[in-house]
Amino acid sequence: MRIPLAMRRGEDQFPGTRTRMRRGMYILPSLFTAANIGAGYFAITEALQGNVAGSRHFNLAAIAIGVAIVADGLDGFVARLTGTTSDFGREFDSLADVITFGVAPALLAWTWGFRFLPSFSNPEMTERLIGLGGTATFIFLVAGASRLARFNIQINPQPSNPGRPGKKYFVGMPIPAGAAVVASTIHLLEGQPIQSWWLASVWLGLLVAAGFLMVSTWRFYSFKDFNLRNRYPFQLALLICAVLALTFLYSGPTLFIIAMVYMFSGVLTRFTSLFRRRPPEPAAQIYEEAPEPR
Repeated sequence: MRIPLAMRRGEDQFPGTRTRMRRGMYILPSLFTAANIGAGYFAITEALQGNVAGSRHFNLAAIAIGVAIVADGLDGFVARLTGTTSDFGREFDSLADVITFGVAPALLAWTWGFRFLPSFSNPEMTERLIGLGGTATFIFLVAGASRLARFNIQINPQPSNPGRPGKKYFVGMPIPAGAAVVASTIHLLEGQPIQSWWLASVWLGLLVAAGFLMVSTWRFYSFKDFNLRNRYPFQLALLICAVLALTFLYSGPTLFIIAMVYMFSGVLTRFTSLFRRRPPEPAAQIYEEAPEPR
């Protein structure tokens, strides 16, 4: 029996469709993605070692997630800068995000916020709060994974409140921002586990809110129209220097404020758009948080 030439070459029997996997990958951007995964894995191991006496493990896990956020931003930037974009890089980065910004912060949020709650006057209430905490962190994880899956299947998602023409937005809060909410809060408290029921209740609500914002269709500014080769006011350089200095000197409060401001910026723009009565504007450029195919 004679095998068609297209099948011998690994091509599909349909014209123009190839099924043979390309060999190799672009090393430089993939190294940043691997660093992303490594930081997420380190955060998981530290979260499992943390306890009331060893709170530094929780703080180290939060710092590792922060490092992963930086690496996640650099892999796409390097890929675009060097022209090494590929479909493999896009899928590799998406899987890395599920581990580092989904599994790691969800596990960290539960162990830090609920696992070491003391027995209150009503032990049954403590057990229920711990169970609700597990549910909230699971919602956070599923919301983050769904956020990434939505990006993979949608070409041009539209937000419920499109912004001004020329602006670039995320549809829903990006998953690294959700992880930043968890990591910055824990880093602010230097990893000390929650020991009161009302703080645990606030933490539970914050996790659910972050999960909701990730799967929402509200717009969040992407900063992708920021180009280092463009001219900007001199005051912007001073602001960036001030933020970097404050992050170096007071990393806990500074990073927490940045994460909270970005989280509630989507809520603010959503509610302000409800009270504005303007004629429909042209659709804004919409982007997800994942980097371009590389």
